[in-house]
Amino acid sequence: MKKVAVIHGPNLNMLGRREPELYGYLTLAELNEKIEDYGRKLNLDLAVFQSNHEGEIVDFIHEGYNKYKGIVINPGGLTHYSIVLRDALVAVKVPVIEVHISNIYQREEFRHHSVIAPVALGQISGLGIDGYLYALDAISKII
Repeated sequence: MKKVAVIHGPNLNMLGRREPELYGYLTLAELNEKIEDYGRKLNLDLAVFQSNHEGEIVDFIHEGYNKYKGIVINPGGLTHYSIVLRDALVAVKVPVIEVHISNIYQREEFRHHSVIAPVALGQISGLGIDGYLYALDAISKII
């Protein structure tokens, strides 16, 4: 089985409670269960991680150097400004797919820019939690 990291950034621990009209009613635990079930169907060994702290996310990425064959990441608000996160993703030299539950391009202007997208293989935005599953599909085909 190939090991893939799935990373949830800041505020994703509030899924199901925070702005359900944008993010839905599924909790993070329920989302992770869905992601892990789907990963098993794709014969992927998933390491799922969530943190509200930029440095913890960077540490998790660094610890996965030469361990993960791909990364699916929803950077949350870090999407728009975290050069540190961007550089960590570049450093591990694996395919990265950026995921957003809501369509960041239909939201506030400041959300329209991603510093992660230029270093990612692709970006999935606005397809709800299924975006994670589509990203796992894509990763499974290229690693």
